[in-house]
Amino acid sequence: MQFTLVVYGAPHASEGAATALRFARAVLQAGHGIYRVFFYGDGIHNGSALAAPPQDEQDLLAQWQELQQAHNFDLTLCIAAAQRRGVLSGSEAKRLEKPGSNMAAGFELAGLGQLAEAAALSDRVVTFGG
Repeated sequence: MQFTLVVYGAPHASEGAATALRFARAVLQAGHGIYRVFFYGDGIHNGSALAAPPQDEQDLLAQWQELQQAHNFDLTLCIAAAQRRGVLSGSEAKRLEKPGSNMAAGFELAGLGQLAEAAALSDRVVTFGG
């Protein structure tokens, strides 16, 4: 079974992102696949390279990156939500004439069309946070 996950929760403001990560691990461990993880709304903060959680808290960014590298699925940030919240790729920062980028490695910007595509190509779409 192929899954797409939609994460609405910021990494340390709600349990949505951490729950999505645990769910993703369980899905993969059970032998299923993840097509795409789509971060939307405040969930786009999961893809910020500038996040620096305290040592006694889990580093969700690093964990998403490790899981993505091990299992080769898409980590996408909604481009409109990311721009509104100041999470930019290098090309978007340049296009918008901003002084720098802060999107983490392994993430890409995508529109809602990519979410619709992922829903069409997946057996299940599961949302986290809200």
